[in-house]
Amino acid sequence: MTADSARRSLVRLTVVPGWVVFAVITAAFAAGLTVPLRYQFVPLVASVLVFGLPHGAVDHLAPTRVQGQPPTGRSLAAVGVLYAVVGGCYALAWFLAPVASFAVFILITWLHWGQGEVHSLVGVLGVDHLTTPAQRALTALARGTLPMLVPLVAFPEQYRLVTETLVGLFTTPTLGWAEGAFTPDGRLVVGVVVAGLLAGSLALGYVRAQRRRDWLVDAGEVGLLVAYFALVPPVLAVGLYFTCWHALRHVGRLLAIDPTARERLADREYGQALGRFARDAAPLTAVSLVFLGVFYWLVPVAPGSISEWVGLYLVLIAALTLPHVVVVAWLDHQQLVWTSRPALLAERQWE
Repeated sequence: MTADSARRSLVRLTVVPGWVVFAVITAAFAAGLTVPLRYQFVPLVASVLVFGLPHGAVDHLAPTRVQGQPPTGRSLAAVGVLYAVVGGCYALAWFLAPVASFAVFILITWLHWGQGEVHSLVGVLGVDHLTTPAQRALTALARGTLPMLVPLVAFPEQYRLVTETLVGLFTTPTLGWAEGAFTPDGRLVVGVVVAGLLAGSLALGYVRAQRRRDWLVDAGEVGLLVAYFALVPPVLAVGLYFTCWHALRHVGRLLAIDPTARERLADREYGQALGRFARDAAPLTAVSLVFLGVFYWLVPVAPGSISEWVGLYLVLIAALTLPHVVVVAWLDHQQLVWTSRPALLAERQWE
């Protein structure tokens, strides 16, 4: 299977569905669609089993698979210790400083989701205009603002509701020093940062693009995501982005480094490839749900409403995201995501 055909398979399986779903949802809300808040939680609830939580549940296999090796006791133990120490310390931080921990969650997710966008653009879509590590870092920063900061500018009240719900599981739901982010001046600053990063990223890409269509793909995704997060309420928008965009693209990356799943992709047996991923992810997804139950008993304010249960789940996701970022950074290092030319990166995935 050539690198080009491999990319096409991954684009069909993990990129095109997000384009279609987001275009349809954005058009529907632009036309006046409204969804009651209780139904907006559905994608986040579904992400427990559909791509969201499971996409990080194969981290124990990824470090050796990317090297073409089976897992070893040492590699499994290393990932286990990483999650126990890094994830455990961050979970403890929620009990000690929930407002600061929420801010860190936003920052980590901003960087991590931007990190995933760079791999998708360079390694799967094969764009040619992200030529240097610094430019790719700028693109990661710019792309990460879309799900994390655009909703704050467009829907401050719902963003605030989510913030207070998560913080309220641990203490009185007051935002203290973070209050300024929700003021008109604070949101103006955020909007300027978002616009500056996106404009800088796209302008530099336009200058360096050798194939104009590649830049148009980049710009088209940015335009779609700006419209999507500006029009769709954050709870629904982020839930769909988590499952149908970020997690699905990462699942494709994991399939590409699994030789058996790769063969299924080569034969366009997408169901079997995804089934193999589901099998690999099932054990640690189940373990994560056990930790969700532990959180329920440990948090000072037990969740009662659906929003509070989703808030508790997001705290779990936060604790799991930090060590997950470390594993993905290792994948990036092994696959030369930040340094190689696009064509070399695509070939390295499919060696």
